[in-house]
Amino acid sequence: MATGKDRQKQLAREHYERQMQRRIEREQKAKRTAIIGSTAGVVVVVGGIVAAVALLGGNDPGTEAAASPSATAAETAPASENTGPKPYDAATGTCDYVKDTSGGQVKDVGMPPAKVTTEPATKKMTIDTNLGEIVVELNNAKAPCTTNSLEFLAKKKYYDGSKCHRLGSDKFPMLQCGDPTAKADGKSQDGSGGPGYVMAEENLQGAQYKRGVMAMAKTSAPGSTGSQFFLVYGDIGLTPDYTPVGTITKGLDILDKVNKAGVIADAGDGTGAPKQTVEIKDVTIAGKS
Repeated sequence: MATGKDRQKQLAREHYERQMQRRIEREQKAKRTAIIGSTAGVVVVVGGIVAAVALLGGNDPGTEAAASPSATAAETAPASENTGPKPYDAATGTCDYVKDTSGGQVKDVGMPPAKVTTEPATKKMTIDTNLGEIVVELNNAKAPCTTNSLEFLAKKKYYDGSKCHRLGSDKFPMLQCGDPTAKADGKSQDGSGGPGYVMAEENLQGAQYKRGVMAMAKTSAPGSTGSQFFLVYGDIGLTPDYTPVGTITKGLDILDKVNKAGVIADAGDGTGAPKQTVEIKDVTIAGKS
């Protein structure tokens, strides 16, 4: 006959098993809605594991830390100490681009002009790749600072010759590009490259990441948007933290083709470098789309 002590041990064991099950479920959910980061030297969540990596999917297993989320210095600092970029100032028509101090690899082409205009309301971004053109209608009216940055980088030929380095799966359907240093070989620390500046996120109210959306990558910290972006070819249940800058009007068939080819090696979060190489040959942005 079981004693009271035995019963207590059984209850404790059952409680522990329930805790572990809930933890596994949380980690699986985190894996499906993983953070899309874009800057080195910060702590981001990778499938429930904290890793000091440049980009989710480009992590070095040797950098894994603990199995619980950790905040970055910017997130834990008092509000008075946060010196991140300010959002678009409609009164003055200016954007706030600030130096990226996270320590990632930089392709320095200068800083975008602070003065912007929300006219025209949309602009046409053409991404010429080795697989054909991907055309995006940029929402300049709602994301003027992001659009201005993309236009500036395009004019500086910043993206030319870069490779899209991270592909999701049917559960995380997106192709991530915009790191000018990425090798997209499944081995490199891809995702650490940026322009040397960051900006505030925009157009977040009611943001959804459905098939055909182009959004900007960032780390877990606010105000960490740089040059990297992701092209969505399915529906992703991300929280509204990533600037939805435009809508893909041509080239979704290219993304479907790349997705079908799969990844070189799964990084452990359902993503990896695409088997089908996607190299950006040129990016141009014109007035009205």
